[in-house]
Amino acid sequence: MPSISDSNEMQVEDERLFGWDATPGIVSVWAQREGSAVIWQRKGEQVICTRERFRPWLFATSLADLTHLGPALLPMTAFGSENALVNYRELAHRATSATSYRYLITARDGRFLERALLSGATRRLGRKISRLDEIDEYYRMGPVEQYLMSSGRVYFRDMNYEDLHRLQFDLETTALDPHRARIFLVAIYDNRGCAKTLEAATPDEEAQLIKDLCVLIRERDPDVIENHNLFGFDLPFLEQRAEVLHIPLHLGRQGGPPQLERREETLAIGPEARRRTRYSVAGRELIDTLDAVRRYDFVVRDLPSYRLKEVARYFGIASPERVYIEGAEIFTTYRDTPELVRHYALDDVKEVDGLSRRLLGAPFVLASMAPRRYERLASAGPAMGILEPLLVRAYLRSGVALPYQASQQEGEQGLHEGGATLLFAEGIAEQVVKADVASLYPSLMRTFQIGPACDHLGVLLSILGRLTDLRLTHKAAARAAAAGSLAANRSEATQAAMKILINAAYGYMGAGAMALFADSRAAGEVTRRGRELLNGVLAVLRERGMA
Repeated sequence: MPSISDSNEMQVEDERLFGWDATPGIVSVWAQREGSAVIWQRKGEQVICTRERFRPWLFATSLADLTHLGPALLPMTAFGSENALVNYRELAHRATSATSYRYLITARDGRFLERALLSGATRRLGRKISRLDEIDEYYRMGPVEQYLMSSGRVYFRDMNYEDLHRLQFDLETTALDPHRARIFLVAIYDNRGCAKTLEAATPDEEAQLIKDLCVLIRERDPDVIENHNLFGFDLPFLEQRAEVLHIPLHLGRQGGPPQLERREETLAIGPEARRRTRYSVAGRELIDTLDAVRRYDFVVRDLPSYRLKEVARYFGIASPERVYIEGAEIFTTYRDTPELVRHYALDDVKEVDGLSRRLLGAPFVLASMAPRRYERLASAGPAMGILEPLLVRAYLRSGVALPYQASQQEGEQGLHEGGATLLFAEGIAEQVVKADVASLYPSLMRTFQIGPACDHLGVLLSILGRLTDLRLTHKAAARAAAAGSLAANRSEATQAAMKILINAAYGYMGAGAMALFADSRAAGEVTRRGRELLNGVLAVLRERGMA
Protein backbone atom coordinates (compact mmCIF):
# COMPACT_ATOMS: atom_id res chain seq x y z
CA MET A 1 0.00 0.00 0.00
CA PRO A 2 1.44 3.43 -0.94
CA SER A 3 2.52 5.51 2.05
CA ILE A 4 1.40 9.07 2.76
CA SER A 5 4.84 10.32 1.75
CA ASP A 6 4.57 8.44 -1.56
CA SER A 7 1.16 10.03 -2.20
CA ASN A 8 2.49 13.49 -1.38
CA GLU A 9 5.46 12.97 -3.68
CA MET A 10 3.17 11.87 -6.50
CA GLN A 11 0.98 14.94 -5.95
CA VAL A 12 4.02 17.20 -6.24
CA GLU A 13 5.11 15.40 -9.42
CA ASP A 14 1.63 15.73 -10.92
CA GLU A 15 1.51 19.45 -10.08
CA ARG A 16 4.86 19.90 -11.80
CA LEU A 17 3.58 18.09 -14.86
CA PHE A 18 -0.07 19.19 -15.07
CA GLY A 19 -0.36 22.34 -12.95
CA TRP A 20 -2.41 22.54 -9.77
CA ASP A 21 -5.57 24.45 -10.66
CA ALA A 22 -8.39 22.07 -11.57
CA THR A 23 -10.36 24.47 -13.81
CA PRO A 24 -11.61 22.31 -16.71
CA GLY A 25 -12.25 23.15 -20.34
CA ILE A 26 -10.04 26.21 -20.93
CA VAL A 27 -9.83 26.54 -24.72
CA SER A 28 -8.09 29.90 -25.04
CA VAL A 29 -6.40 32.62 -22.98
CA TRP A 30 -5.61 36.17 -24.05
CA ALA A 31 -3.47 38.21 -21.67
CA GLN A 32 -1.99 41.70 -21.80
CA ARG A 33 1.22 43.03 -20.31
CA GLU A 34 -0.63 45.39 -17.98
CA GLY A 35 -2.06 42.39 -16.11
CA SER A 36 -5.45 41.59 -17.64
CA ALA A 37 -6.46 38.14 -18.83
CA VAL A 38 -9.49 36.87 -20.73
CA ILE A 39 -10.26 33.16 -20.37
CA TRP A 40 -12.61 31.16 -22.59
CA GLN A 41 -13.88 27.94 -21.04
CA ARG A 42 -15.86 25.29 -22.90
CA LYS A 43 -18.75 23.56 -21.13
CA GLY A 44 -20.27 21.19 -23.65
CA GLU A 45 -21.38 23.29 -26.61
CA GLN A 46 -21.35 26.48 -24.55
CA VAL A 47 -18.29 28.72 -24.15
CA ILE A 48 -18.04 30.99 -21.11
CA CYS A 49 -15.81 34.08 -21.14
CA THR A 50 -14.38 35.51 -17.91
CA ARG A 51 -11.95 38.33 -17.15
CA GLU A 52 -9.30 38.30 -14.44
CA ARG A 53 -6.54 40.51 -13.14
CA PHE A 54 -3.11 39.10 -12.37
CA ARG A 55 0.15 40.65 -11.27
CA PRO A 56 2.73 40.49 -14.08
CA TRP A 57 6.05 39.11 -12.87
CA LEU A 58 9.63 38.34 -13.79
CA PHE A 59 12.78 36.92 -12.22
CA ALA A 60 15.75 39.23 -11.54
CA THR A 61 19.32 38.88 -10.33
CA SER A 62 19.09 42.06 -8.23
CA LEU A 63 16.89 45.03 -7.36
CA ALA A 64 19.46 47.61 -8.49
CA ASP A 65 17.37 48.93 -11.39
CA LEU A 66 14.35 49.60 -9.16
CA THR A 67 15.91 51.53 -6.29
CA HIS A 68 14.82 54.80 -7.92
CA LEU A 69 11.20 53.85 -7.12
CA GLY A 70 11.81 54.52 -3.44
CA PRO A 71 8.76 53.69 -1.26
CA ALA A 72 6.82 52.43 -4.31
CA LEU A 73 8.97 49.27 -4.14
CA LEU A 74 7.86 47.00 -1.28
CA PRO A 75 8.82 43.51 -0.12
CA MET A 76 5.95 41.03 -0.40
CA THR A 77 6.00 40.61 3.37
CA ALA A 78 5.15 44.30 3.94
CA PHE A 79 1.62 45.32 4.90
CA GLY A 80 -0.39 46.25 1.81
CA SER A 81 2.25 44.99 -0.61
CA GLU A 82 -0.35 43.04 -2.60
CA ASN A 83 -1.61 46.39 -3.92
CA ALA A 84 1.79 48.03 -4.27
CA LEU A 85 2.94 49.37 -7.62
CA VAL A 86 5.90 46.99 -7.47
CA ASN A 87 6.78 44.35 -4.90
CA TYR A 88 9.47 41.73 -4.63
CA ARG A 89 10.37 38.53 -2.88
CA GLU A 90 13.83 37.12 -2.32
CA LEU A 91 13.67 33.48 -3.37
CA ALA A 92 15.34 30.52 -1.75
CA HIS A 93 18.82 30.01 -3.15
CA ARG A 94 22.05 28.30 -2.20
CA ALA A 95 24.51 30.51 -0.38
CA THR A 96 27.35 28.84 -2.27
CA SER A 97 25.76 29.62 -5.64
CA ALA A 98 27.04 32.43 -7.79
CA THR A 99 24.57 34.86 -9.30
CA SER A 100 21.04 33.53 -9.71
CA TYR A 101 17.63 34.92 -10.58
CA ARG A 102 16.94 35.22 -6.88
CA TYR A 103 14.25 37.89 -6.88
CA LEU A 104 10.67 37.51 -8.00
CA ILE A 105 9.34 40.95 -8.92
CA THR A 106 5.64 41.56 -9.50
CA ALA A 107 3.75 44.71 -10.43
CA ARG A 108 0.27 46.10 -10.63
CA ASP A 109 1.00 46.93 -14.28
CA GLY A 110 3.61 45.06 -16.30
CA ARG A 111 4.19 47.99 -18.63
CA PHE A 112 4.99 50.24 -15.68
CA LEU A 113 7.43 47.63 -14.35
CA GLU A 114 9.15 47.37 -17.71
CA ARG A 115 9.52 51.16 -18.00
CA ALA A 116 10.91 51.36 -14.47
CA LEU A 117 13.47 48.61 -15.15
CA LEU A 118 14.56 50.16 -18.46
CA SER A 119 14.99 53.55 -16.80
CA GLY A 120 17.03 52.03 -13.97
CA ALA A 121 19.17 49.91 -16.31
CA THR A 122 19.89 52.94 -18.50
CA ARG A 123 21.14 54.87 -15.46
CA ARG A 124 23.16 51.94 -14.14
CA LEU A 125 24.88 51.10 -17.43
CA GLY A 126 25.28 54.63 -18.74
CA ARG A 127 23.73 53.79 -22.11
CA LYS A 128 20.23 53.67 -23.51
CA ILE A 129 18.46 50.36 -22.84
CA SER A 130 15.32 50.09 -24.96
CA ARG A 131 14.28 46.46 -24.34
CA LEU A 132 14.76 44.09 -21.44
CA ASP A 133 16.11 41.38 -23.73
CA GLU A 134 19.17 43.60 -24.32
CA ILE A 135 20.42 42.68 -20.84
CA ASP A 136 20.53 39.28 -19.13
CA GLU A 137 19.73 40.28 -15.55
CA TYR A 138 16.06 39.43 -16.09
CA TYR A 139 14.11 36.33 -17.06
CA ARG A 140 10.52 36.75 -18.11
CA MET A 141 7.81 34.99 -20.07
CA GLY A 142 4.98 36.32 -22.22
CA PRO A 143 1.80 37.53 -20.50
CA VAL A 144 -0.20 34.35 -21.26
CA GLU A 145 2.59 32.19 -19.82
CA GLN A 146 2.80 34.47 -16.77
CA TYR A 147 -0.91 34.08 -16.14
CA LEU A 148 -0.92 30.30 -16.62
CA MET A 149 2.21 29.74 -14.52
CA SER A 150 1.09 31.88 -11.61
CA SER A 151 -2.44 30.43 -11.60
CA GLY A 152 -1.45 26.79 -12.13
CA ARG A 153 -3.95 26.53 -14.96
CA VAL A 154 -3.55 24.74 -18.28
CA TYR A 155 -5.56 24.35 -21.45
CA PHE A 156 -7.97 21.48 -22.16
CA ARG A 157 -8.17 19.89 -18.70
CA ASP A 158 -10.74 17.05 -18.74
CA MET A 159 -11.28 17.46 -22.49
CA ASN A 160 -10.89 15.09 -25.43
CA TYR A 161 -9.59 16.27 -28.78
CA GLU A 162 -13.03 15.69 -30.28
CA ASP A 163 -14.50 18.19 -27.79
CA LEU A 164 -12.66 21.05 -29.51
CA HIS A 165 -14.64 23.01 -32.07
CA ARG A 166 -12.22 23.19 -35.00
CA LEU A 167 -12.85 25.09 -38.24
CA GLN A 168 -10.80 24.98 -41.43
CA PHE A 169 -10.92 27.58 -44.18
CA ASP A 170 -8.98 27.71 -47.43
CA LEU A 171 -8.70 30.53 -49.96
CA GLU A 172 -8.83 30.09 -53.72
CA THR A 173 -7.28 33.07 -55.49
CA THR A 174 -6.80 34.24 -59.05
CA ALA A 175 -3.00 34.28 -58.53
CA LEU A 176 -0.50 34.14 -55.66
CA ASP A 177 0.31 37.85 -55.27
CA PRO A 178 -2.39 39.66 -53.22
CA HIS A 179 -1.31 43.00 -54.72
CA ARG A 180 -2.33 41.84 -58.18
CA ALA A 181 -4.79 39.02 -57.48
CA ARG A 182 -7.98 38.54 -55.50
CA ILE A 183 -9.98 35.93 -53.60
CA PHE A 184 -12.72 34.31 -55.64
CA LEU A 185 -13.72 31.43 -53.33
CA VAL A 186 -13.35 30.33 -49.72
CA ALA A 187 -14.09 26.79 -48.57
CA ILE A 188 -15.17 26.36 -44.93
CA TYR A 189 -15.49 23.12 -42.98
CA ASP A 190 -15.79 22.34 -39.29
CA ASN A 191 -16.30 19.35 -37.01
CA ARG A 192 -19.79 20.53 -36.07
CA GLY A 193 -21.39 19.92 -39.48
CA CYS A 194 -20.50 22.99 -41.55
CA ALA A 195 -19.27 22.46 -45.13
CA LYS A 196 -19.81 25.35 -47.54
CA THR A 197 -18.18 27.78 -49.93
CA LEU A 198 -18.32 31.56 -50.18
CA GLU A 199 -17.79 32.94 -53.66
CA ALA A 200 -16.93 36.15 -55.50
CA ALA A 201 -17.39 35.48 -59.20
CA THR A 202 -16.56 39.12 -59.99
CA PRO A 203 -14.04 41.53 -58.44
CA ASP A 204 -16.88 43.68 -57.07
CA GLU A 205 -18.03 40.77 -54.89
CA GLU A 206 -14.72 40.17 -53.11
CA ALA A 207 -15.33 42.69 -50.34
CA GLN A 208 -18.64 41.05 -49.45
CA LEU A 209 -16.97 37.63 -49.48
CA ILE A 210 -14.43 38.76 -46.86
CA LYS A 211 -17.19 40.31 -44.72
CA ASP A 212 -19.23 37.11 -44.98
CA LEU A 213 -16.22 35.01 -43.97
CA CYS A 214 -15.68 37.11 -40.83
CA VAL A 215 -19.38 36.87 -39.96
CA LEU A 216 -19.43 33.11 -40.53
CA ILE A 217 -16.41 32.53 -38.31
CA ARG A 218 -17.94 34.62 -35.53
CA GLU A 219 -21.26 32.78 -35.90
CA ARG A 220 -19.70 29.30 -35.95
CA ASP A 221 -17.47 30.45 -33.05
CA PRO A 222 -14.72 27.80 -33.28
CA ASP A 223 -12.05 27.26 -30.62
CA VAL A 224 -9.43 26.56 -33.29
CA ILE A 225 -8.92 27.77 -36.87
CA GLU A 226 -6.74 25.54 -39.07
CA ASN A 227 -5.34 25.28 -42.56
CA HIS A 228 -2.30 23.97 -44.39
CA ASN A 229 0.13 26.88 -44.87
CA LEU A 230 -2.22 29.14 -42.92
CA PHE A 231 0.60 31.49 -41.88
CA GLY A 232 2.46 31.31 -45.16
CA PHE A 233 -0.42 32.03 -47.53
CA ASP A 234 -4.05 32.22 -46.38
CA LEU A 235 -3.79 34.75 -43.56
CA PRO A 236 -1.24 37.05 -45.27
CA PHE A 237 -3.33 37.05 -48.46
CA LEU A 238 -6.58 37.61 -46.57
CA GLU A 239 -5.01 40.38 -44.48
CA GLN A 240 -3.70 42.18 -47.56
CA ARG A 241 -6.97 41.97 -49.48
CA ALA A 242 -8.94 43.20 -46.45
CA GLU A 243 -6.57 46.16 -46.16
CA VAL A 244 -6.87 47.02 -49.85
CA LEU A 245 -10.67 46.87 -49.63
CA HIS A 246 -10.78 48.74 -46.27
CA ILE A 247 -12.55 45.90 -44.48
CA PRO A 248 -11.87 45.29 -40.76
CA LEU A 249 -10.69 41.71 -40.38
CA HIS A 250 -12.58 40.88 -37.19
CA LEU A 251 -12.02 37.20 -36.46
CA GLY A 252 -11.66 37.34 -32.67
CA ARG A 253 -14.03 35.87 -30.14
CA GLN A 254 -16.53 37.88 -28.15
CA GLY A 255 -14.94 39.17 -24.97
CA GLY A 256 -11.57 40.01 -26.49
CA PRO A 257 -10.18 42.37 -29.13
CA PRO A 258 -11.61 41.34 -32.53
CA GLN A 259 -8.72 42.15 -34.83
CA LEU A 260 -6.03 39.84 -36.14
CA GLU A 261 -2.56 40.45 -34.69
CA ARG A 262 0.80 39.61 -36.27
CA ARG A 263 4.43 39.38 -35.21
CA GLU A 264 7.69 38.09 -36.63
CA GLU A 265 9.16 34.90 -35.18
CA THR A 266 11.82 32.30 -35.84
CA LEU A 267 10.43 28.81 -36.35
CA ALA A 268 13.02 26.12 -35.66
CA ILE A 269 12.41 22.49 -36.64
CA GLY A 270 15.52 20.45 -35.97
CA PRO A 271 18.58 22.27 -37.34
CA GLU A 272 16.45 24.31 -39.75
CA ALA A 273 15.30 27.76 -38.63
CA ARG A 274 13.30 30.25 -40.67
CA ARG A 275 11.79 33.66 -40.10
CA ARG A 276 8.06 34.01 -40.63
CA THR A 277 5.02 36.02 -39.64
CA ARG A 278 2.83 34.43 -36.97
CA TYR A 279 -0.77 35.52 -36.54
CA SER A 280 -2.90 35.42 -33.39
CA VAL A 281 -6.44 36.37 -32.52
CA ALA A 282 -8.17 36.59 -29.16
CA GLY A 283 -10.20 33.57 -28.11
CA ARG A 284 -9.15 31.26 -30.94
CA GLU A 285 -6.03 29.18 -31.47
CA LEU A 286 -4.57 29.40 -34.99
CA ILE A 287 -2.99 26.17 -36.22
CA ASP A 288 -0.94 25.68 -39.38
CA THR A 289 -0.88 21.95 -40.17
CA LEU A 290 2.21 22.52 -42.31
CA ASP A 291 4.19 22.95 -39.06
CA ALA A 292 2.94 19.59 -37.82
CA VAL A 293 3.85 17.92 -41.11
CA ARG A 294 7.39 19.32 -41.00
CA ARG A 295 7.87 18.14 -37.41
CA TYR A 296 6.58 14.70 -38.34
CA ASP A 297 8.95 14.42 -41.29
CA PHE A 298 11.91 15.59 -39.19
CA VAL A 299 11.48 12.32 -37.29
CA VAL A 300 10.47 9.86 -40.04
CA ARG A 301 12.26 11.42 -43.07
CA ASP A 302 9.77 9.71 -45.33
CA LEU A 303 7.36 12.27 -46.78
CA PRO A 304 7.47 12.75 -50.56
CA SER A 305 6.46 16.41 -50.21
CA TYR A 306 4.93 18.83 -47.72
CA ARG A 307 2.13 19.80 -50.11
CA LEU A 308 -1.36 19.03 -48.85
CA LYS A 309 -2.36 16.59 -51.60
CA GLU A 310 0.78 14.47 -51.32
CA VAL A 311 0.65 14.45 -47.52
CA ALA A 312 -3.03 13.45 -47.55
CA ARG A 313 -2.26 10.52 -49.84
CA TYR A 314 0.71 9.54 -47.67
CA PHE A 315 -1.50 9.32 -44.56
CA GLY A 316 -4.35 7.64 -46.42
CA ILE A 317 -6.87 10.40 -45.73
CA ALA A 318 -7.49 11.42 -49.36
CA SER A 319 -10.95 10.40 -50.55
CA PRO A 320 -11.20 8.13 -53.63
CA GLU A 321 -13.50 10.78 -55.13
CA ARG A 322 -11.03 13.56 -54.40
CA VAL A 323 -10.89 16.20 -57.17
CA TYR A 324 -7.43 17.29 -58.37
CA ILE A 325 -6.83 20.49 -60.34
CA GLU A 326 -3.46 22.05 -61.11
CA GLY A 327 -2.95 25.33 -59.25
CA ALA A 328 -2.56 27.46 -62.37
CA GLU A 329 -5.83 26.08 -63.76
CA ILE A 330 -8.10 26.53 -60.74
CA PHE A 331 -9.52 29.97 -61.60
CA THR A 332 -9.93 29.09 -65.28
CA THR A 333 -11.74 25.90 -64.31
CA TYR A 334 -13.96 27.86 -61.91
CA ARG A 335 -15.14 30.16 -64.68
CA ASP A 336 -16.06 27.16 -66.85
CA THR A 337 -17.06 24.53 -64.26
CA PRO A 338 -17.57 26.20 -60.85
CA GLU A 339 -19.07 23.10 -59.22
CA LEU A 340 -15.87 21.14 -59.86
CA VAL A 341 -13.79 23.80 -58.08
CA ARG A 342 -16.24 23.88 -55.17
CA HIS A 343 -15.74 20.13 -54.80
CA TYR A 344 -11.97 20.57 -55.06
CA ALA A 345 -11.86 23.32 -52.41
CA LEU A 346 -14.02 21.38 -49.96
CA ASP A 347 -11.78 18.35 -50.45
CA ASP A 348 -8.86 20.57 -49.39
CA VAL A 349 -10.39 21.61 -46.07
CA LYS A 350 -11.61 18.08 -45.34
CA GLU A 351 -8.04 16.84 -45.78
CA VAL A 352 -6.79 19.55 -43.41
CA ASP A 353 -9.29 18.26 -40.87
CA GLY A 354 -7.92 14.76 -41.41
CA LEU A 355 -4.33 15.97 -40.98
CA SER A 356 -5.30 17.69 -37.76
CA ARG A 357 -6.85 14.50 -36.40
CA ARG A 358 -3.75 12.56 -37.43
CA LEU A 359 -1.01 14.92 -36.19
CA LEU A 360 -2.37 17.38 -33.62
CA GLY A 361 -3.45 14.94 -30.91
CA ALA A 362 -0.06 15.02 -29.18
CA PRO A 363 0.21 18.86 -29.10
CA PHE A 364 -3.35 18.92 -27.73
CA VAL A 365 -2.23 16.70 -24.83
CA LEU A 366 0.93 18.78 -24.31
CA ALA A 367 -1.29 21.84 -23.86
CA SER A 368 -2.86 20.11 -20.85
CA MET A 369 0.61 20.02 -19.28
CA ALA A 370 2.70 23.00 -20.36
CA PRO A 371 1.69 26.58 -19.41
CA ARG A 372 1.54 27.94 -22.96
CA ARG A 373 -1.07 28.62 -25.62
CA TYR A 374 -2.04 25.58 -27.66
CA GLU A 375 -1.14 27.37 -30.90
CA ARG A 376 2.41 27.92 -29.62
CA LEU A 377 2.84 24.32 -28.44
CA ALA A 378 1.71 23.02 -31.83
CA SER A 379 4.84 24.50 -33.41
CA ALA A 380 7.20 24.67 -30.41
CA GLY A 381 10.32 22.58 -30.00
CA PRO A 382 9.91 20.10 -27.12
CA ALA A 383 12.98 21.22 -25.17
CA MET A 384 12.92 25.01 -24.99
CA GLY A 385 9.26 25.34 -25.94
CA ILE A 386 7.78 22.80 -23.53
CA LEU A 387 10.24 21.40 -20.97
CA GLU A 388 11.65 24.75 -19.90
CA PRO A 389 8.22 26.30 -19.15
CA LEU A 390 7.44 23.23 -17.02
CA LEU A 391 10.67 23.73 -15.07
CA VAL A 392 10.13 27.47 -14.60
CA ARG A 393 6.56 26.91 -13.39
CA ALA A 394 7.81 24.43 -10.78
CA TYR A 395 10.43 26.87 -9.48
CA LEU A 396 7.91 29.71 -9.39
CA ARG A 397 5.51 27.49 -7.44
CA SER A 398 8.24 26.47 -4.97
CA GLY A 399 9.62 29.98 -4.47
CA VAL A 400 13.14 28.95 -5.50
CA ALA A 401 15.61 31.01 -7.54
CA LEU A 402 16.29 30.14 -11.16
CA PRO A 403 19.88 29.41 -12.22
CA TYR A 404 21.67 32.27 -13.96
CA GLN A 405 25.22 31.07 -14.51
CA ALA A 406 24.32 27.75 -16.14
CA SER A 407 24.19 28.99 -19.71
CA GLN A 408 27.42 30.98 -19.35
CA GLN A 409 29.21 27.98 -17.85
CA GLU A 410 27.97 25.81 -20.70
CA GLY A 411 29.62 28.12 -23.20
CA GLU A 412 32.89 27.95 -21.28
CA GLN A 413 32.88 24.16 -21.04
CA GLY A 414 32.48 23.62 -24.77
CA LEU A 415 30.81 20.67 -26.45
CA HIS A 416 30.48 17.35 -24.65
CA GLU A 417 31.38 14.03 -26.25
CA GLY A 418 28.45 12.42 -28.04
CA GLY A 419 27.44 8.86 -28.86
CA ALA A 420 29.59 6.17 -30.47
CA THR A 421 29.57 5.28 -34.16
CA LEU A 422 31.44 2.14 -35.18
CA LEU A 423 31.88 0.99 -38.79
CA PHE A 424 32.78 -2.68 -39.26
CA ALA A 425 32.21 -3.08 -43.00
CA GLU A 426 31.52 -1.07 -46.14
CA GLY A 427 29.20 -1.83 -49.02
CA ILE A 428 25.63 -3.08 -49.32
CA ALA A 429 24.27 -5.23 -46.50
CA GLU A 430 21.51 -7.50 -47.82
CA GLN A 431 20.40 -9.05 -44.53
CA VAL A 432 20.18 -6.60 -41.64
CA VAL A 433 19.03 -7.11 -38.07
CA LYS A 434 18.39 -3.92 -36.14
CA ALA A 435 18.80 -3.89 -32.36
CA ASP A 436 17.58 -0.83 -30.48
CA VAL A 437 17.68 0.09 -26.81
CA ALA A 438 14.33 1.77 -26.19
CA SER A 439 14.67 5.35 -24.91
CA LEU A 440 18.33 4.78 -24.07
CA TYR A 441 19.29 8.26 -22.87
CA PRO A 442 16.13 8.88 -20.81
CA SER A 443 16.56 5.42 -19.25
CA LEU A 444 20.17 6.21 -18.32
CA MET A 445 19.16 9.56 -16.85
CA ARG A 446 16.50 7.94 -14.73
CA THR A 447 18.50 4.86 -13.67
CA PHE A 448 21.62 6.77 -12.67
CA GLN A 449 19.80 9.98 -11.64
CA ILE A 450 21.72 12.15 -14.08
CA GLY A 451 20.18 15.61 -14.15
CA PRO A 452 21.37 19.22 -14.35
CA ALA A 453 23.45 20.20 -11.32
CA CYS A 454 21.71 23.60 -11.34
CA ASP A 455 18.27 21.96 -11.02
CA HIS A 456 18.37 22.04 -7.22
CA LEU A 457 14.77 20.83 -6.93
CA GLY A 458 15.38 17.86 -9.23
CA VAL A 459 12.39 18.86 -11.34
CA LEU A 460 13.68 17.51 -14.65
CA LEU A 461 14.30 14.02 -13.27
CA SER A 462 11.00 14.15 -11.38
CA ILE A 463 9.11 15.01 -14.57
CA LEU A 464 11.05 12.39 -16.54
CA GLY A 465 10.20 9.65 -14.06
CA ARG A 466 6.52 10.52 -13.85
CA LEU A 467 6.23 10.82 -17.63
CA THR A 468 7.84 7.41 -18.12
CA ASP A 469 5.46 5.71 -15.69
CA LEU A 470 2.39 7.43 -17.12
CA ARG A 471 3.41 6.70 -20.69
CA LEU A 472 3.59 2.97 -20.00
CA THR A 473 0.11 3.15 -18.48
CA HIS A 474 -1.32 4.94 -21.51
CA LYS A 475 0.43 2.59 -23.97
CA ALA A 476 -1.20 -0.35 -22.22
CA ALA A 477 -4.57 1.41 -22.23
CA ALA A 478 -4.28 2.14 -25.97
CA ARG A 479 -3.58 -1.53 -26.70
CA ALA A 480 -6.48 -2.68 -24.52
CA ALA A 481 -9.05 -0.30 -26.03
CA ALA A 482 -10.99 -1.02 -29.21
CA ALA A 483 -9.06 0.12 -32.28
CA GLY A 484 -10.17 3.56 -33.43
CA SER A 485 -12.25 4.19 -30.32
CA LEU A 486 -12.23 7.48 -28.41
CA ALA A 487 -10.39 5.80 -25.53
CA ALA A 488 -7.74 4.34 -27.84
CA ASN A 489 -7.15 7.64 -29.63
CA ARG A 490 -6.90 9.54 -26.36
CA SER A 491 -4.42 7.09 -24.83
CA GLU A 492 -2.35 6.91 -28.02
CA ALA A 493 -2.12 10.71 -28.27
CA THR A 494 -1.19 10.96 -24.60
CA GLN A 495 1.61 8.40 -24.79
CA ALA A 496 2.91 10.06 -27.97
CA ALA A 497 2.98 13.46 -26.27
CA MET A 498 4.80 12.03 -23.29
CA LYS A 499 7.32 10.30 -25.54
CA ILE A 500 8.12 13.68 -27.12
CA LEU A 501 9.00 15.16 -23.73
CA ILE A 502 10.86 12.09 -22.51
CA ASN A 503 13.10 12.06 -25.57
CA ALA A 504 13.74 15.81 -25.29
CA ALA A 505 15.19 15.65 -21.76
CA TYR A 506 18.76 14.77 -22.76
CA GLY A 507 18.80 17.29 -25.61
CA TYR A 508 17.65 20.00 -23.24
CA MET A 509 20.55 19.36 -20.86
CA GLY A 510 23.00 19.60 -23.75
CA ALA A 511 21.47 22.72 -25.33
CA GLY A 512 24.18 25.03 -23.99
CA ALA A 513 23.47 28.75 -23.81
CA MET A 514 19.94 28.29 -25.16
CA ALA A 515 18.69 26.43 -22.07
CA LEU A 516 18.23 27.86 -18.59
CA PHE A 517 19.02 24.53 -16.90
CA ALA A 518 21.71 23.33 -19.34
CA ASP A 519 24.51 21.14 -18.00
CA SER A 520 27.07 19.80 -20.46
CA ARG A 521 28.78 17.71 -17.78
CA ALA A 522 25.53 15.87 -17.07
CA ALA A 523 24.84 15.48 -20.80
CA GLY A 524 28.36 14.12 -21.24
CA GLU A 525 27.81 11.63 -18.44
CA VAL A 526 24.70 10.33 -20.20
CA THR A 527 26.57 9.77 -23.47
CA ARG A 528 29.52 8.22 -21.62
CA ARG A 529 27.25 5.64 -20.05
CA GLY A 530 25.58 5.11 -23.41
CA ARG A 531 28.93 4.35 -25.05
CA GLU A 532 29.79 2.08 -22.15
CA LEU A 533 26.57 0.14 -22.63
CA LEU A 534 27.09 -0.13 -26.39
CA ASN A 535 30.64 -1.38 -25.93
CA GLY A 536 29.35 -3.95 -23.45
CA VAL A 537 26.80 -5.21 -25.98
CA LEU A 538 29.51 -5.46 -28.65
CA ALA A 539 31.80 -7.36 -26.27
CA VAL A 540 29.09 -9.97 -25.69
CA LEU A 541 28.46 -10.27 -29.43
CA ARG A 542 32.18 -10.76 -30.07
CA GLU A 543 32.31 -13.50 -27.44
CA ARG A 544 29.58 -15.28 -29.37
CA GLY A 545 31.32 -14.75 -32.69
CA MET A 546 28.61 -12.40 -33.94
CA ALA A 547 30.66 -9.22 -34.38
